Amino acid sequence: MKYSVDKHEKLTIFSLSEENLNSGNAPVLKSQLIILFNEGVTNLILDLSAVKFVDSSGLSAILTGNRLWSDGQEFILTGVDHPSVKKLIEISRLGTVLKIIPTISEARDYVYMNELEKELMTGSDTDSQS
Repeated sequence: MKYSVDKHEKLTIFSLSEENLNSGNAPVLKSQLIILFNEGVTNLILDLSAVKFVDSSGLSAILTGNRLWSDGQEFILTGVDHPSVKKLIEISRLGTVLKIIPTISEARDYVYMNELEKELMTGSDTDSQS
């Protein structure tokens, strides 16, 4: 499976470079997501802009990532542009479960705003205890 991983201080961007996310490569994606989570990646953006087809195995790998990053961390799908990928998410009614943001730039901004909000909330909790 072809992909790239771009790690930053507060987020990691995992970009698939495959047209298909299916039973042939979904196990690799699932494994890579587990490895990144175990390495301590706190916010993950999964870029699907090159993906034109996702089957149930691919969807399962995506849901694994969503489950791993469910505890106060962000798992964001971006680049969900191809009609067949949009349709699968719509048919499976996962649009309300998965956080889907149109572009990497918007997803990055979303993560940074959430991180800033957490820092401000933590700071105000400490101030109020003084």
